[in-house]
Amino acid sequence: MEPETKYAYSGDVAIAYQVVGDGPLDLVWVPNRFTQMEHLADLPVIARFFERLASFARVISFDRRGSGMSDRAVEMPTLEEEMDDIRAVMAAVGSQRAAVAAQLEAGPMAMLFAATFPEMTGALILYAAFARVLWAPDYDWAPKPEERTHSADLLIDSWGTGVRLAAAAPSMAGDPRVLQWFGKLERLSVTPGTVREFQHKMAEIDVRHVLPMIRVPTLVLHRRDDPFMNPLHSRYIAEHIPGARLVELDGVDNFIAAGDSDAIADEIEEFLTGTRQERTRTQRVLATVMFTDIVGSTERASEMGDRRWRELLESHDVAVRRELERFDGREVKRTGDGFLATFDGPARGIRCATRIREATAPLGIELRTGLHAGECELMGDDVGGMAVHIGARVMGAAGANEVLVSSTVKDLVVGSGIDFADRGVHPLKGVPGEWHLFAVDGAG
Repeated sequence: MEPETKYAYSGDVAIAYQVVGDGPLDLVWVPNRFTQMEHLADLPVIARFFERLASFARVISFDRRGSGMSDRAVEMPTLEEEMDDIRAVMAAVGSQRAAVAAQLEAGPMAMLFAATFPEMTGALILYAAFARVLWAPDYDWAPKPEERTHSADLLIDSWGTGVRLAAAAPSMAGDPRVLQWFGKLERLSVTPGTVREFQHKMAEIDVRHVLPMIRVPTLVLHRRDDPFMNPLHSRYIAEHIPGARLVELDGVDNFIAAGDSDAIADEIEEFLTGTRQERTRTQRVLATVMFTDIVGSTERASEMGDRRWRELLESHDVAVRRELERFDGREVKRTGDGFLATFDGPARGIRCATRIREATAPLGIELRTGLHAGECELMGDDVGGMAVHIGARVMGAAGANEVLVSSTVKDLVVGSGIDFADRGVHPLKGVPGEWHLFAVDGAG
């Protein structure tokens, strides 16, 4: 289920927040300013990262004042006001003490919070953060003011296009759908004018004097080849916070959910709990994913009563499994009132889907079916990966008794004799970009 967005009040300012998981410890995730929680979670790699954190903690995240879904009609906040916002969100969810995790420019505020409210801070986790953003004689790896001004002007001029993805996440920059998602994230988070104000404010921040006063357990994380934020910032922080642990990870991405995000989650889990989950060994294969679902199942069940509905479902299941066996499909699992299955060829998947539709029609039910082909992760008897997520969304766009496929599937069955009707371009919730979908018009 998607987390519910609620509001806490820090004085008169509404702060949007979400809670994911119910683990034994609280983890407050302080984002950078350029986020919007609900859109952020639409990128599957981010949703997966937070699900991983939620496997061992209750994760409390929020949009900072002036951005995202929090109140925007406010002046550029002070660090003190933003600390009040953390306390307001913690109070709203009944958290008296939490680990506080922050990334990028959220780092200075989180460091100040940990030093000011150690009784509320169980631990401090910093990812690609900094104590100061501009050059100083004893901080000579940071950009000089004129360099910072030039980069800020470029950022503002291109705001909303997503072009900074190339620097923040090189491993994802070649995906046009992620680029489109990233540009929308910029537009939903703040306006160009706010970006300009924030760049000026950030240039004034310097919390180096606070670092020796932080007395809570601290983990500092950074990827070694981060082109967006110099790892020397994190090394400085770790050297000046008493007892801080520095972990430099492999990778070229600054964007936390890009690359091997499990490695980051592993470090956080071990730091907070003393152990880390053993990673499931996965095998990646190209497969065609098929989702089916009974249209209007809730209403039918109510009309028929439990016994008759159960009997109908049993007949439906028998028919589906018979066709899966006939076309060498692999049943992965039941999904509510439908099935998730995979095939080693898209044509077989399409023909199976049309036969299932015909076989279940005499039962008086209508199915909607979606198919997509792509790389899947085989995890024991289950499957995962983006292809599975897309397949589910394609099914969600199908009409009654319609077998809907992605353009990927259509392109892979050229010459098979299968005909299609163009259903146009659709957004698929949780999947970046727009997708061209086709309905099977005849299975040859």
